[in-house]
Amino acid sequence: MPVLPARRRGLLLPPLILAVSVLYAAPAAPAAPAAPAAPAAPADEPDWTAAPAAGAAGSARPAFYLAGAPGTVLEDRLALDNPSDREHTLALRGADAHDTADGAPAARPAGAADGTGAGSWISFGTAATVRIPARTRAVVPFTVTLPPSALPGDHPAAVVAAAGGRETGVRIHLRVGGPTLAALTVEDVSVRGRGARAEVGYTLVNRGNVALAPGLSLRAEGLFGAVPGRPHRALPVELPPGRRVRLSEPWPGAPLLDDVDLTLTVTAPGAAPASARASVRLVPWGAAGWAGTVLLALGGAALAALPLVRGRRARRGAAAPGERARAAGPAPGPELTGATT
Repeated sequence: MPVLPARRRGLLLPPLILAVSVLYAAPAAPAAPAAPAAPAAPADEPDWTAAPAAGAAGSARPAFYLAGAPGTVLEDRLALDNPSDREHTLALRGADAHDTADGAPAARPAGAADGTGAGSWISFGTAATVRIPARTRAVVPFTVTLPPSALPGDHPAAVVAAAGGRETGVRIHLRVGGPTLAALTVEDVSVRGRGARAEVGYTLVNRGNVALAPGLSLRAEGLFGAVPGRPHRALPVELPPGRRVRLSEPWPGAPLLDDVDLTLTVTAPGAAPASARASVRLVPWGAAGWAGTVLLALGGAALAALPLVRGRRARRGAAAPGERARAAGPAPGPELTGATT
């Protein structure tokens, strides 16, 4: 295999190191800007709506709020508006309420309840099917019968109106009188993503018998001290009793390279604060990959240069005898002592 002379190797090595350094230090090319999204088409106006009837003072209500002791019969009214030019026939029912994966409230579909939840306590009597003429409003009464054995606390429910393949649910905040307990825990803390795109995932569990409106804060401690976390803020969810929900929290202050201990603390009115901890090692794998590549290149260059150095030393040791003699100088002459011969 041909071997480069030492002078040529010396000339090529600095440019090679410079090229590797520039390649490692050069920032990544910016991504091409995304094409602007096309404006969304305006949603069609619903041809009928369902909402709580106005209160005694004539004010609008976002939901129903009912409370009573076990064995009590509660009453309220549902307002149905038909602003369209044709008649609609609506089917009305009660339903158990639940939360979707992101904590949004929803009503269980017809037939999904087991017959023992708060949805089974709701009755429209003979008005379970209502015909509403065009450009007309109808106000339909309903009752909520609390069983004598109903447990104290909150029981999420809803009234649902359906017509033409569309359903609309109206939430009922229903509380049965008696001792209440507010208890909240946070579990399964994890981190995904890096830097400004990092997110902290966690699970909230309502272990009491009242609905909770939780708040959250995030504290982080790295190898060299505190790391930016998240200040306390209210979460846009309501957690019914006995329910759990998986959520995520943006963590824009996450470091790119650190070993961090996270403490996630959740609070809710009436409940003791709850905390959960997790440890995460954050490594910028892109930079680590480039660093590994550079180290491997330098190691390979060192290994390749080792035989050249050894060959040079061997050639020096195997010099010709004549060359060694010339290097030693002329042989010494006879020693002069001053004696006559």
